[in-house]
Amino acid sequence: MDAGHLNGPQREAVVHAGGPLLVVAGAGSGKTRVITHRIADLVLDRGVDPRHIAALTFTNKAAAEMRSRVARLIGKPALARQLTMGTFHSLGLSILQRERAALGHPRGFVVYDTADQVGVVREIMRHTRGGEDRQFDARSILTRISLAKNAFRPPEDYAPAEGDEYDAITAEVYPRYQAALRGFAALDFDDLITETVRLLRDDGDVRERWASAFRHVLVDEYQDTNRSQLLLVEALVARHGNLCAVGDDDQSIYSWRGANPRHIRDFERDFPGARVVVLDQNYRSTPTILAAANAVIRNNGDRRGKELWSACADGPRIAAVVAVDPEEEARFVAQEISRLVGEGRPFSDFAVLYRSNIQTREMETTLRTARLPYVMVGGQQFYERKEVKDLIAYLRVALSERDEISLRRIINYPARGVGPTTIEKLTQSAHARHTTMWRAVVDGASGAGGAGGTGGAGGADGAIRPAQADALAGLVAAIAELRDSLDSGGVEAALRRLIETIDLHGDLRAASPSVSAAQRRVDNVESLIRLLVAHEKRKPGREALLEYLRFLSLATSDDEDARDAGGERVILTTLHGAKGLEFPVVFLIGAEEEILPHARSLMPHANDVSDPDHVADVSEERRLAYVGITRAQEMLYVTRCASRRRHGRQVPCTPSRFLLEIPEELMERRDVAAESREPVHAGELSAFFQKFAATTTE
Repeated sequence: MDAGHLNGPQREAVVHAGGPLLVVAGAGSGKTRVITHRIADLVLDRGVDPRHIAALTFTNKAAAEMRSRVARLIGKPALARQLTMGTFHSLGLSILQRERAALGHPRGFVVYDTADQVGVVREIMRHTRGGEDRQFDARSILTRISLAKNAFRPPEDYAPAEGDEYDAITAEVYPRYQAALRGFAALDFDDLITETVRLLRDDGDVRERWASAFRHVLVDEYQDTNRSQLLLVEALVARHGNLCAVGDDDQSIYSWRGANPRHIRDFERDFPGARVVVLDQNYRSTPTILAAANAVIRNNGDRRGKELWSACADGPRIAAVVAVDPEEEARFVAQEISRLVGEGRPFSDFAVLYRSNIQTREMETTLRTARLPYVMVGGQQFYERKEVKDLIAYLRVALSERDEISLRRIINYPARGVGPTTIEKLTQSAHARHTTMWRAVVDGASGAGGAGGTGGAGGADGAIRPAQADALAGLVAAIAELRDSLDSGGVEAALRRLIETIDLHGDLRAASPSVSAAQRRVDNVESLIRLLVAHEKRKPGREALLEYLRFLSLATSDDEDARDAGGERVILTTLHGAKGLEFPVVFLIGAEEEILPHARSLMPHANDVSDPDHVADVSEERRLAYVGITRAQEMLYVTRCASRRRHGRQVPCTPSRFLLEIPEELMERRDVAAESREPVHAGELSAFFQKFAATTTE
């Protein structure tokens, strides 16, 4: 393979003979090029069977792009298709499906997505402490459970911190949550990794099988790995040590997901004898932008030091803009976009980045008023849309009667008169008779003992009324018809018959605020049917459909290319959402203390990732700023407000410490305030920073 177009460090990483390799890849330094060329080198020049290569990423989009590039490099698409290339979770799912007997689920399992998990937790909380725990946020409890799972802390070892109410309720919910998953033959996202690690650790036959399966493992975005993912990687390479990890600890911004930048810093300890290659030549940004990024990030300690550089021309200085308030800040951004579009730039050249979604109100209003097209990246993903999840839930119940979460989702959708009281009676009946919720529904529909007879939940008070029994009978009939149609006519005929039976289109039209909104929801239903039909043509049968529905649970909004979604529109996105993207012109707005860095990052508990309102410490906030700066290719604007309205009054704002870390010679200060004073400089901030000296966690 010709590697003449690679720079020296890139080439060194590509041709590395074997053993552990860490590629510290700065922003815009060509990390994907290194990974794809290394895979091509392994296949073409060293004769490695592509079936023995696994490349792990964090998004399906990144995996698809990587596979496409490798196919072009190899020139043989059939060989590229033999590679194992995907997310950690998809690999875990594949292993668990192959090893389901060893896992203890010989008849298969379902995968619960976030909404399903929340439903389980809420149901448990309804029966905890007399229901008083409904005041707690289920997602915050799930966050703590997730962190415990990924740290391999089983429920019996979960020790709540003294005085922490969320920890206390999590300690009660966690064991019941795990028991519920077992009862439903379900796994959540975390289980796809942790259960795989346990299998590889505890079962010698499984460990031997998968140790032989992959001779080379490559990991992209290594700084985003959590403990369970690190253990999975260690297990996969334990025999041969052929690991190529690519990442940048300066871009580690997901501590709330358990990501740990120390995995890059401690690489040589975790994988003795490792070789380290640093990619510091940036192919994205001007030297001016890179100098600003370097100046900011070097204020973080405990990092692998590197200085990004570029062979490009210097480019314009960074515009440091002061506005009176958020409305003026938004007007400035809109005016600059209009001016530059007038000079010939397309709208897709521009991105507006912000720390929190609450900053977008003024920006959206102003862009709309100015008739500037824009799109917010990070909206609701396709498989999380209600109408899509509802149809999938019907399918999941038809394919697995034990799927209680899906059953609860559809039991009264569309509305059929099965209210909370009836559902509670069915729940009590199922618990009393140690049977499934579906069995209680079937018995309730038929008037059998499950819901109101001698075996029911409390005599007359537990009886299902005739109207509710008829409603349940309608659901049972719809599921039976769906199941039969799947067997006889295929998924399209089955779903179209179901849609007609439950009058889904009528419900969508009645529940939508406008005709166009209703049509969008109907179109989403049609899109789902097309996807399922296409899958059925490739893999027919009920088992294949159930397997596909498991994979749908792994689909994320990362699969949508932000630039494609934007088209000829300005992109609005959070700093977290901007990671991995690049734009010719970037506006980084709200560069103020208590916004960037976030106010909670300055509090004593900021580094406690189990906190339900967790915000990372200042070091991670600085990495967020660094990510934002390095998204810019040609022009960078960093804007802030002189004052903001808080708690009903206008209060002055202090410039972000990150803005003040950029050398003056790199910036052009622009004060667009009508009658403003000179911009605040570092010397004026000493009192402000003393205020936080005791609590900042740098």
